Amino acid sequence: MIQLGIRFHDTKEAPFEKRLQNVKEQGFSCIHMALSKVPGFTADPMALTPGYAMYIKNALKHAEVDMAVLGCYLNLAHPDPVKLKEIQEKYYAHLRFASILGCGMVGTETGAPNESYSYDKEACHSKEALDIFIENLKPVVECAEKFGVILAIEPVYRHIVYDGKRARQVLDRIGSPNLKIIFDPVNLIWTDNYEQRMEVIDEAIELLDKDIAMIHLKDCVLEPDKVKSVGCGFGEMDYTNIIKFALEKKPFIQATLEDTKPETAVQSREVIESYFLRCSS
Repeated sequence: MIQLGIRFHDTKEAPFEKRLQNVKEQGFSCIHMALSKVPGFTADPMALTPGYAMYIKNALKHAEVDMAVLGCYLNLAHPDPVKLKEIQEKYYAHLRFASILGCGMVGTETGAPNESYSYDKEACHSKEALDIFIENLKPVVECAEKFGVILAIEPVYRHIVYDGKRARQVLDRIGSPNLKIIFDPVNLIWTDNYEQRMEVIDEAIELLDKDIAMIHLKDCVLEPDKVKSVGCGFGEMDYTNIIKFALEKKPFIQATLEDTKPETAVQSREVIESYFLRCSS
């Protein structure tokens, strides 16, 4: 069984408690939430008090919805040491907040070695960028260990950790049981490797299988200068190997849908559920 959820800021805007009820009514059991993307909420470290965490925890319990991951998508390869320290402090605050909230995982992508967090293939895919990222990630992982929370990195082709091999290097060099992977197959794909997308995804599954702690599911369409992300069922993805892997190796893993629209979220959920039947038979 796979526990299907949804990215919270893709849901219909409503007061927080009502929005959680809508998530449940659409057939989802968990959410992926970034505090900064919820109207009326804040991700300011000064505001991340135990009371704030308990308010969210109680609202989730009432709605019978879990928080699969608390998002903190900030650039851990920022070249300005002052800004970098501020970013690391925000991660520490999110990890502490997650531990009180009862959310076992803080999720992040892997940045770019520039202030604008922009894609520069030569710079992002360099060994130097990887070394910088790992060095800056280490104290955040140490903090995750102290709070008993998982820090999960999400490989993205246009960022520093761009494929399964690179992600394996990060995991092995840091060597912490609290550092895991959010596996988003579409994020491993770009115009450079779109035609080989299934091989790219299968390689990542093989290399990262034991460390995959959560899955993100969306679809994609190749455009002239980019790969456009869309909701499941509205692109060209084949989820067979991904779902087979999850059903066989990751019982009850949480998988949240991304890039859905409120009016099509149920349709995207049903697309993935159709793979459950296909892959279980």
